[in-house]
Amino acid sequence: MAGQDLVGQRIKTVRRQRGLSQAQLAHPELSDSYVSLIESGKRTPTPAVLELLAEKLDCSLTYLINGVTAEQMQEIELGLGYARLAMENGEVSEARTRYAELLADSGLAGLPQHRQDAEYGLALAAEACGDLDDAITLLNGLRQNDPVTMSPERHIAVVVALSRCYREQGDLVQAVNVVEQILGGAVRPAWTDGLIRLASQLVAAYFERGDLLRARQFSAEVLAAAEVLGTPQALTLAHWGAAIVAVESGRGDEGVTHVERALAIQSEHGDPRRLARLRSDYLEVMLAVRPMQAATWRDQLVKAEKELSESSANPMAKLRCVMNLARAELLLANPQQAGEHIRSVCDMLDGMPKLLQMEAHLLHGQTSAEQHDRQQALRELDTVAEALDQLTGTRYTAHVWLTTAQVLERIDEPDRSVDAYKKALACVGL
Repeated sequence: MAGQDLVGQRIKTVRRQRGLSQAQLAHPELSDSYVSLIESGKRTPTPAVLELLAEKLDCSLTYLINGVTAEQMQEIELGLGYARLAMENGEVSEARTRYAELLADSGLAGLPQHRQDAEYGLALAAEACGDLDDAITLLNGLRQNDPVTMSPERHIAVVVALSRCYREQGDLVQAVNVVEQILGGAVRPAWTDGLIRLASQLVAAYFERGDLLRARQFSAEVLAAAEVLGTPQALTLAHWGAAIVAVESGRGDEGVTHVERALAIQSEHGDPRRLARLRSDYLEVMLAVRPMQAATWRDQLVKAEKELSESSANPMAKLRCVMNLARAELLLANPQQAGEHIRSVCDMLDGMPKLLQMEAHLLHGQTSAEQHDRQQALRELDTVAEALDQLTGTRYTAHVWLTTAQVLERIDEPDRSVDAYKKALACVGL
């Protein structure tokens, strides 16, 4: 039902509640035929007419326009504020509950922008809670149902989140497609911070599906665009994407240069929550590029973990930091300390994305193997293999199968190890 139809219905309802005829409501400023047209949805009243009718009907202008009283509007806006605050503070389950409660309130029916804010917030909260299916459903609903009322900035933010969720879910085809619908045309829109963020998602999706050449080419294009744009957010995102592509292409020193540049920009201009997460991600890169300095990265990860715990970082960022602490201890040949971190990881897994859970089980298997707990290692690797068998073969799954094969070899499971090596090769078409 159109907005003007709803306004007309509310005017008609209140008029009847007041015991007024259309002529009585109209006199002397308006004609009764004009009031009739408004009530039937055939005319859209001007703001001045709406204000006049609200005064004559002794009701709030807010109610006639949105279907809620001024008090209800205040409660809705307060509820949205509390939900956003919970999300910013890392209380993602609380945020999800608050957004869901707002959407269950019929008062949002006449408030398209507020409803859109609540649906978008609920999608981000669902993603942060690890419920990617629900997040994807909500985000697709926003794209399909609000194409007119949605601002260009919100539309880009929705597609950024949607591509990220598809990627976290392992659906790299959709992760690429939703972004290429915007950036893949012959004429690309003028670059903005939002489009740089969207492009960064596309770089990550290209990289994870194994298209390193395309990832490298597009990353260079995004970095050049960010340099021209010159904003801290664009530069941070572009350098970070370039760092990951460089590291995975075997150009570790170049990757370190980019990641340190991203960290420096974020340190100068970024908010503490994003800086804490980026610092943790930086240390994950350094563990991979310079494993011989694992003791240094371990000590810095301890500080990063404390920083994340005191910030409003989401649970996934905190989990990744603890997992990296376990990896650092394994590099330092401290399996007992790694095991302590793994126990913390296990306590945090509930509700996390499936791919992140799979990584955690693989790390648990590696740690158990180093602790000579063969049975626990096998249990963890069985969980990993079961998850991998449900995924499409990509560069990422090839890497996980390869690591699984190495751990199976470590615990003297030669037949299963050979099978895992073969599956790793199959994932890259060999």
